[in-house]
Amino acid sequence: MLTGKTVLLGVTSSIAIYKTCNLARMLTKLGAEVHVAMTPNSLNFVQPLTFETLTQHKCLIDTFDRNFEYCVEHVSIAKKADVVMIAPASANVIGKIANGIADDMLTTTVMACTCKKIIAPAMNHNMFHNPIVQDNIEKLKKFGYEIVEPVRGMLANRDIGDGKLPDEETLLEYIVREAAFEKDLAGKRILVTAGATRESIDPVRFISNHSSGKMGFALARAAMLRGAEVTVVAAHTDVEPPMFVNVVKVQSAEDMFNAVKERLDSTDIVIKAAAVADYTPVTVADSKIKKADGDMSIPLKRTTDILKYIGENRREGQVVCGFSMETDNVIENSQKKLTKKNCDMICANSLRKAGSGFGTDTNIITMITRNGNEELEIMSKFDAANIILSKLRSMSE
Repeated sequence: MLTGKTVLLGVTSSIAIYKTCNLARMLTKLGAEVHVAMTPNSLNFVQPLTFETLTQHKCLIDTFDRNFEYCVEHVSIAKKADVVMIAPASANVIGKIANGIADDMLTTTVMACTCKKIIAPAMNHNMFHNPIVQDNIEKLKKFGYEIVEPVRGMLANRDIGDGKLPDEETLLEYIVREAAFEKDLAGKRILVTAGATRESIDPVRFISNHSSGKMGFALARAAMLRGAEVTVVAAHTDVEPPMFVNVVKVQSAEDMFNAVKERLDSTDIVIKAAAVADYTPVTVADSKIKKADGDMSIPLKRTTDILKYIGENRREGQVVCGFSMETDNVIENSQKKLTKKNCDMICANSLRKAGSGFGTDTNIITMITRNGNEELEIMSKFDAANIILSKLRSMSE
């Protein structure tokens, strides 16, 4: 994902530096070339050999180090970097950079960088909320730096408060969002539905299905990483939604219909990946229905067909993609759905194929359009999402 990309990590004197060690490892596993710039005081918490072993590159520490290949080292790395992240960032280094002070290797290198710069503060709660520190953070924002807000939790002094460095997965996602993909969907507004709706029978029971939401969230994350403004209307899911997308939580098919309807006109591409219940109970009991000796029947009524409504009310230039989960006659049923629902594309898959369907991390999709069908090999849902998005992007141009 980050092959061919150069990431510069800056580290300052904080016990949270151990998270950056793991972050460096995670970045190299994704193919990035990682360089680390350390402040002299950060050496009190971790030795350069740790980062050098993880990255296979010498750490940048001493501006006047003579033991290097001949080049102006901080300038050469600054030119090469695709993204810079300082994590953990101390109040001292934040203040230096905000006020143009470059008196060590880290601050000097950052000043020479023209790429995206991300700052992740980590410090004592009171220090973080000091008005001087907050003013310096606002200065950095004004100059185009992105700030990763610290989280609330137990700090190094055992106090509970703001100032804790977020986990490595969160830091990594900031870097991936910036550097992993070309922003070929920038300016596009994409609406994705995900998950399984739940139709209440009584306060205890409901009708639902096995959808995990993984495919919808993969589409949302891929679109976000490619620069789109993404909204996800999410019913019940088994996984957490991706970062940097707008999430609208819903419960029932009717909830999802109303949420989609409200946002339809402001959307360029609609991807309906949610598994929506086709039927819902005619009435919902106020109290738990008690078990009886005999059989029980529950009268059902049709839910609103969301995809059909979208197809009938789409505005000019809007691209609509639906999903079709089948057990039999996959292509034939999906082609009928394409026409009946007035879609531009249907992504069809079968529950009967291993590696496809609900709850898996992979999928086998056939993209069906009016110009023909394209069957994809088994691949991760994220990789499939990117192929689907590329197809939809070409349709929207």
